[in-house]
Amino acid sequence: MADKNMQGLEGLEADKTNLYKEEIFSDLKSASIRKITPVKEDGTEDSDRKTIYSAHTQIMTQGGALPISAEVDAQSLGEAFEKFPEAIRNEVERLRDEVQKQQIANAGKGMNLGNMQGQQGGNEGGIIT
Repeated sequence: MADKNMQGLEGLEADKTNLYKEEIFSDLKSASIRKITPVKEDGTEDSDRKTIYSAHTQIMTQGGALPISAEVDAQSLGEAFEKFPEAIRNEVERLRDEVQKQQIANAGKGMNLGNMQGQQGGNEGGIIT
């Protein structure tokens, strides 16, 4: 029985040439930025690779809370927080377009996340604080 649970794990290994350190920064309200810093095998920063910033929040939809994340093109943590709203808005728009295309493709039988206009101030949803 244990062998079945381990099936497919024989080739599991870590890529020591592609290591990152992750840090989470939050305003303790609605905005979180994940800073992903490239590191070498010994844990020191790898300045040959770019630090990645990722914005995270949740919005309320008719279907419940929806986690949203988007990469932020920034050179610093401060810049990442400045660009946070735009990155999240762009990702919500992208998701909305994707859902609409899926609904059209499925002739109304596809996934429906409901009205995602709450982030614009309606009573039907918005950013969770």
